[in-house]
Amino acid sequence: MVTIRVILLEPLYGGNIGSVARVMMNFGFRDLVLVNPPVIGDEARTFASNPNAIDFLESATVVGSFEEAIHDSNLVVGTTSKMGETENRHVRMPAYSPKALKAKFDGKKGNVSLVFGREDRGLSSNELSRCDIIAVIPTSASYPVMNISHAVAIFLYELQDLSPGQYPLADRYNKDLLYEHIHEFLHKIPYPQHKLEKTALMIKRILGRAELTGREVQTLRGVLKRTERAIKEGRESER
Repeated sequence: MVTIRVILLEPLYGGNIGSVARVMMNFGFRDLVLVNPPVIGDEARTFASNPNAIDFLESATVVGSFEEAIHDSNLVVGTTSKMGETENRHVRMPAYSPKALKAKFDGKKGNVSLVFGREDRGLSSNELSRCDIIAVIPTSASYPVMNISHAVAIFLYELQDLSPGQYPLADRYNKDLLYEHIHEFLHKIPYPQHKLEKTALMIKRILGRAELTGREVQTLRGVLKRTERAIKEGRESER
């Protein structure tokens, strides 16, 4: 079945970290990763409240980079409060609600990471581009930004009791190889330079939503290799 990891990327306040630990205990989730957090002190322990939640908080995995946090994730979900027309629609859209994520993950098998950004500025466009799926909690347009622990609570409430499944999601390493291969392929076609990066990201978004299996990833890479070979042979025959 799908296992859920909560990643807090460079959280600013110990109290929020403690509150997230408490919320995770409430809903039965046990995989918390902190990327460059502040020192876990009395404030974090106070907000964690329960002794078990404090123990869980102090056993959280601490890493130094976003890449370390997601390295073994089959799917990475980037959360954002920004929805609709923004400075970069290719990065931010389309977005899934927490309830829609439940429907996508039910019956699947793999590790899914939910990434929550900094309290003051969230995830950067570059960080969102590393995610397979973007998720947004529907909120009032007049004040869409939620406290991070409240946002975590809503996602975990919806993702409780996922059904076991035998549909294995592709691993991060092979998916990244596919994305790199697509990027290289667009350079070889050649593809219009001013559209290349946005098109590569759009293709990644499409494939991220497709919940690819390892076999499907290898099949797509095989198609790309055969196409590259055919293009090369065609060019050589024209000489």
